Amino acid sequence: MSNVIIPEGYEPILGLKETQRAIKKIKDYFQQELAYGLQLRRVSAPLFVFPETGFNDTLNGVERRVDFTIKDMNERQVEIVQSLAKWKRMALYKYEVEPGHGIYTDMNAIRRDEELDNLHSIYVDQWDWEKVITKEQRTEEYLEETVVTIYHALKNLGDYVNRLYRDIQIELPNEITFIDSQELEDRYPGKNPKEREDLITKEHGAVFIKRIGGVLASGEKHDGRAPDYDDWELNGDILVWNDVLDRAFEISSMGIRVDAESMKRQLKIDGKEDRMEQPFHQGVITGKYPLSIGGGIGQSRLCMFFLQKAHIGEVQASVWPEDMIEECAEHNIFLL
Repeated sequence: MSNVIIPEGYEPILGLKETQRAIKKIKDYFQQELAYGLQLRRVSAPLFVFPETGFNDTLNGVERRVDFTIKDMNERQVEIVQSLAKWKRMALYKYEVEPGHGIYTDMNAIRRDEELDNLHSIYVDQWDWEKVITKEQRTEEYLEETVVTIYHALKNLGDYVNRLYRDIQIELPNEITFIDSQELEDRYPGKNPKEREDLITKEHGAVFIKRIGGVLASGEKHDGRAPDYDDWELNGDILVWNDVLDRAFEISSMGIRVDAESMKRQLKIDGKEDRMEQPFHQGVITGKYPLSIGGGIGQSRLCMFFLQKAHIGEVQASVWPEDMIEECAEHNIFLL
């Protein structure tokens, strides 16, 4: 049996063709809002990188990356990116971006080890963005200011979709609630991280959970984060409440990026100090790459949420287990 949630009595609001038109409208509108709010310019991005550069996102460090060799480069190996969390910082340096400005790109990735369900596909599409900051802006206050800017873009998108489609009415709270991952654990003892996310997001409608990656008082992590891009003290996730699936719904993972000191500390904690000699890590340690804040915002996630779809496969063409396709079709969930 597939690992999928079937909402009772589900009926898609938009048909197949109108959904495709709506996807383009949502993507066009939101990326303009994001770029304007954060002062970003679009750049082109790679689909694959050389593994020895250290530019590929290692996620939790256990996921297998997709790789292949290039015939015309003496069978040199490259890897499909899992995200562009590290590559973007190099791009800021390459394009000589000044503080207060940044870049965004359409990121396409393959994550072969994802557990497929309503929210997760092996094909990942998101807006990856990165912005140059000063040393003085490496603060929790600046992180929260940036989250509020992104949340306002989400609110504006919701209003736009509501105007386009009378049968869709997205209601997001006026403000996003901030809570620390340790505070969340203290508030809901005995609950696992996902249960805690559901409880706090259902209560407030939109939440930013801060400080993800480090070990909590319980000895467990709220969630995993690679040690060499986000500063675990200055990062977090944007979650909104999904009425269709009756659960918390992650829209974005983001944070102020590591400086030399925090990267060394986190690599030591994770036992990954051998990465220190890779070009990306040397760029951070020597100060070659600028200080930055950045994150990823799921494109299909955004479309799924604002079009009130039950499965990411309704807005994204990927591959799915046959039993999942059949089970979904029986309940009016038609996967592309």
